Amino acid sequence: MSKMFFLIVSILLFIGCSSQKEVAIKSAMFQTVTKKEAIVLSKENHNASCPRCGMDLIKYYKTNHAASLDEKTYQYCSIHCLQEHLYDGVSLKNPQVVDVNSLKFIGVDKAYYVVGSSVKGTMSRVSKYAFSTKEEAEEFKKKYGGEVMDFYKALEVAKKDFRSRR
Repeated sequence: MSKMFFLIVSILLFIGCSSQKEVAIKSAMFQTVTKKEAIVLSKENHNASCPRCGMDLIKYYKTNHAASLDEKTYQYCSIHCLQEHLYDGVSLKNPQVVDVNSLKFIGVDKAYYVVGSSVKGTMSRVSKYAFSTKEEAEEFKKKYGGEVMDFYKALEVAKKDFRSRR
């Protein structure tokens, strides 16, 4: 009996002490990019955080939006925070969004949004990701679901987050 016990323990120790050196690393969130890949437009924003909610702009980069007001550029973690700023009654100029594929800012009037995909969004249960071409948006939609729409329709969806508050 003790020989059998010793044999089982030895086998378990041998299996537990394998030479596998790879460690599973938790994958980053879809929205996240490296600091080198991110573009921070605001000169005043040294810590790269959203001026509305304080969230990390690099961690939530693929949903970033930006706009100008009184010669100052505001960069937001999401369309949600852009909309929240608009609710203050301001007139933002030159609104832009990050294109998911190129990671560059593009004018919102040139963007195709995929709204409601299975990929987690930022500041909302309903995700909103922007693409520079309709083909790229459709490809993302095929993979993750959602609906392709323009900025103004995506903004209407974002406004629903505030209906109970305003």
